Amino acid sequence: MTNQTPMMQQYLKIKSQYQDCLLFFRLGDFYEMFFEDAKTASRVLEITLTKRDAKKENPIPMCGVPYHSADGYIETLINNGYKVAICEQMEDPKQTKGMVHREVVRIVTPGTVMDKGGVDEKQNNYILSFIQGSSMYALSYCDVSTGELKVTQFEDEATLINEITTINPNEIVVKEEIGETLKRQISLTTETITVSPEISEASYEVNTVREPHLFNATQLLLDYIYHTQKRDLSHIESVIKYEAVDFMKMDFYAKRNLELTESIRLKTKKGTLLWLMDETKTPMGARRLKQWIDRPLIQKQHIESRLDTVDQFINHFIERDTLRNYLNQVYDIERLVGRVSYGNVNARDLIQLKHSISEIPNIKNLLSNFDEQMTAQFDALEPLDELLTLLEESLKEEPPISVKEGGLFKSGFNETLDGYLEASKNGKSWLAELQTKERQRTGIKSLKISFNKVFGYFIEITRANLQGFDPTEFGYHRKQTLSNAERFITDELKEKEDIILGAEDKAIELEYQLFVQLREQIKTYTTRLQQQAKVISEIDCLQSFAEIAQKYNYARPMFSDDKTLELTNSRHPVVERVMDHNDYVPNDCALDNDTFIYLITGPNMSGKSTYMRQVAIISIMAQMGAYVPCESATLPIFDQIFTRIGAADDLVSGKSTFMVEMLEAQKALAHATEDSLIIFDEIGRGTSTYDGLALAQAMIEYVANTSHAKTLFSTHYHELTTLDQSLPCLKNVHVAANEYKGELIFLHKVKNGAVDDSYGIQVAKLAHLPDEVIQRAQVILNAFEQKDKQSPQVTINAVETDRNLMTSSENEQQIAEQHDEASYNINNEDVQTVAYPQEHTNSKNQKQFEQPTFDLFDSAETQSEVENEIKTLNLSNMTPIEALVKLSELQNQLK
Repeated sequence: MTNQTPMMQQYLKIKSQYQDCLLFFRLGDFYEMFFEDAKTASRVLEITLTKRDAKKENPIPMCGVPYHSADGYIETLINNGYKVAICEQMEDPKQTKGMVHREVVRIVTPGTVMDKGGVDEKQNNYILSFIQGSSMYALSYCDVSTGELKVTQFEDEATLINEITTINPNEIVVKEEIGETLKRQISLTTETITVSPEISEASYEVNTVREPHLFNATQLLLDYIYHTQKRDLSHIESVIKYEAVDFMKMDFYAKRNLELTESIRLKTKKGTLLWLMDETKTPMGARRLKQWIDRPLIQKQHIESRLDTVDQFINHFIERDTLRNYLNQVYDIERLVGRVSYGNVNARDLIQLKHSISEIPNIKNLLSNFDEQMTAQFDALEPLDELLTLLEESLKEEPPISVKEGGLFKSGFNETLDGYLEASKNGKSWLAELQTKERQRTGIKSLKISFNKVFGYFIEITRANLQGFDPTEFGYHRKQTLSNAERFITDELKEKEDIILGAEDKAIELEYQLFVQLREQIKTYTTRLQQQAKVISEIDCLQSFAEIAQKYNYARPMFSDDKTLELTNSRHPVVERVMDHNDYVPNDCALDNDTFIYLITGPNMSGKSTYMRQVAIISIMAQMGAYVPCESATLPIFDQIFTRIGAADDLVSGKSTFMVEMLEAQKALAHATEDSLIIFDEIGRGTSTYDGLALAQAMIEYVANTSHAKTLFSTHYHELTTLDQSLPCLKNVHVAANEYKGELIFLHKVKNGAVDDSYGIQVAKLAHLPDEVIQRAQVILNAFEQKDKQSPQVTINAVETDRNLMTSSENEQQIAEQHDEASYNINNEDVQTVAYPQEHTNSKNQKQFEQPTFDLFDSAETQSEVENEIKTLNLSNMTPIEALVKLSELQNQLK
């Protein structure tokens, strides 16, 4: 370091204090980076990497970005997970002898971005901290851009992961290093984890919690925020304590599988529940909506209160349309207030604030047309007339973006400023008159008086007009020579220049001072403005619920006290919107305390997963306080939703697809209660047939005998359909389809009973697999089915409440016997088939499985089913294709 120049020594000293950041070191009009910072920045920003002292033995890598356009570069680095320390010149180089003093004025991190372009206006930008006590976790999180600050506590790591997933922070602060397993789980949400080992004794007014562990978690977070921002953050609100158990729990997998806020395939908002429900008009409302989707309510009173408001908005559709027009004029009050406090607000931001608060009286007057309960609910809406008057009288309607170049304030706001502006204005009028006079005096029509920042005001004469022209005759003094012109100054022009430029400089300086004073005045309204923002965001969300309810014909849900779930003509809201509404087939669902498991069979691609997902999404929408896509809906209030849908691995953590499947299933089985909803989609398909079948049946039995959670279980293990004989709580349903002239027709209708065919080959045909593959698969399938008829029938355990379990030695013996009896044969067509083992059964504990054959459609149970169906057909309401499908089905039954 001693061999470095004084400037580089200063850089290295500052850099040593910010090792985890890229240091933007201000040099003139650029932010420069050196050494490894330069290499990293040049790669990420795709800018040229150069060298300082290139002729020396060890040149220093360097790169730089212009200070006036640095925000875009900083945003790119932040989006790539880096932190940026901004080091500014704290002195004017022109007035300083020796080295200019520099220091870091703020640190920009993924969780503390305050610049307008660095954050998504429809999403919160959270930073989170947590600490672990002897038997308790404490977690605190904050959105620095809006001032929201909350804290909670819980006992187990599973809830910690669930909360981190729900909050979805961009950065996490911890007191000490965390274990690799926990770090891998957190990395699904964010990879920016900062260790801050010390908790200060600083006094923060907003940290009002008294419990030591909650206080420490909040203190740790505030220490980090104030350390990185290094400025006033008076907009951060007093911490609010909440309990995770006050909301419906959904883990990372449930939210991903249900595509609540991000689509599985494209990782975008489109195609999600958030996309469907977002008819909000303000950024604040959009952020509130996402929070409500992530945290559905479980208190019936609060849910009904939201539904009552939605009902009011639906019944007053003209007023709602007017309200939406008012809300459309409201900008992001929360973040505008944050920028006022932070000090990076500009005059155009304040004009947006003015327009926003000018709509508050209109909104409040409009809400007076609703009932008393709703008027009282939004009574906190408060017109801010004093602030509106202040902004109206001070700022121009279209001020410049920069606050340091003047042109911000209206005439009449400040007398001194008006004097400077008048002098400047009169001076410019005088210049115009002088230019006319000099043209007449010299006879040069192209003579002009101009200005630049280097030479000030000057008289410019082109070289063509200089022939025979004597400058001294007219009192001109040469100021600058150009290739095609000469520039002159006169004593009179010089004197006026001092007056004009002095007035302009003083005006600009005074306007900046006035703007800072105005900003400080607005700060005094911070709490009131934040309160207005919260009320407006709730109004925006609830009107959005009413808008989609009326647009898509949704119904108000009812909530049962006896845990009954009954949906009539329910639809998947997102799929319905993507499709033509008239093409979507609605379905019913009925679960109660006696029948709480649906075993769903049916072909691939028939809509089993969609049906299960729509039940879960309808439940979430209802507990958000929104209307639901049903003809009618009666629901219990669920405390948790668990899902096991689709195929996904976690190779980073060393987990196969089947292991992920089992882990998701374990969470549901271990934590579900009778108030929970479980969605299991084709459990066991990631392993061998017998393993998968055994696990699937065991899980169904476990739910039936323990938690009694409402469960939708889809499967292609048709052997499981006999469980309804031993489990009274289980009901078989299927998704209807039919095969017509070799083509599979999906009807997407859920009907009672089971089916014994998954139509896998027909679905493969729809996917346009080669004809040779389809034909060969059909031959192999026929051979399997023929062999299956000749082989002994498979037996499965019947479920008995008081069944006697075999000892491990008996189990091992029976398995060995079954293994010895298994035989494998290959027929003369080279088709490999399996002769299933004859199971050793006890007549009291086991029963022989005989796969019943169900029609794909409901039919009356009489001696002649075909005759009964023909009698009940309503031919006048059937289309030709439906009639042909039904005729083919009846014909197949008679074969």
